Amino acid sequence: MHPRHPLLALALAALTGCAAAPPAAPPAPPAAPPAAPDAAPAATATAPGDAAAPAPAQVASVDVPAALRAVVEAADRAEADRALDAGRKPAETLAFFGIQPGMKVAELMAGGGYTAELLARAVGPSGVVYGQNNRFVLERFAEKPWSERLKKPAMKTVVRVDRELDDPLPPEARDLDAVFLILFYHDAVWLEVDRAAMNRAIFRALKPGGVYAIIDHSGRDGTGVTEVKTLHRIDEKVVREEVERAGFRIDAEAAFLRTPGDTRDWNASPMVAGDKRGQSDRFVLKFVKPAG
Repeated sequence: MHPRHPLLALALAALTGCAAAPPAAPPAPPAAPPAAPDAAPAATATAPGDAAAPAPAQVASVDVPAALRAVVEAADRAEADRALDAGRKPAETLAFFGIQPGMKVAELMAGGGYTAELLARAVGPSGVVYGQNNRFVLERFAEKPWSERLKKPAMKTVVRVDRELDDPLPPEARDLDAVFLILFYHDAVWLEVDRAAMNRAIFRALKPGGVYAIIDHSGRDGTGVTEVKTLHRIDEKVVREEVERAGFRIDAEAAFLRTPGDTRDWNASPMVAGDKRGQSDRFVLKFVKPAG
């Protein structure tokens, strides 16, 4: 569960899918109609290790530029935010996903704004951050802390976005450099978000080469989405498959939030985790929108 979402422990969840084999020796297909602007390219079936689908870079450690270290160490950050840093490693997060001054970025399901503020500080006065929340999150817990945070000088470049996660960004949020979804993909399952529509919308909002940044609590291999409510975890394979289906390419994965000793069989929700909070094994995935 997202550390900023302590009351998201009420829920419903379901998911399924299927596929069929093609007939032998089919007739030549008719010419496909031209793709609409910004449409995701059709998914192609490529086996792991195929030349058309290179393996993602494995990043064991992240070099953090001094400018990003200074963002995290800023004296005017709230103590409550600083208390989360050890378990979240924000400097490594900003560096791994390549955040720089002047960028246009978005955080989906920003909650009270922990990450949105860090992004705003990192992109600086020449950048912009779209901070999105849906009605459920705002009504249940985020409205007051989010509204208060938006008054801070550091948040001048943040655009508040109140929209549902199926179509999370306004029309003007285009050609973005990065979109972040942190510790929330699993929540999108039990909230019954149309994740295919969500991922397509994110694809459209990003510029070619733009980054879709996802971090979440690791579920045990093979559990799929069955533990998104009970343990607040999701099988990494599900996330990869769903995001790649929208047209994204997995570019890199980082190990700075990995916890090899995590048995992945306990509830990662901050309401339940107790002294284990911040110690769950987490996957850090960098997807990119292909340039062509």
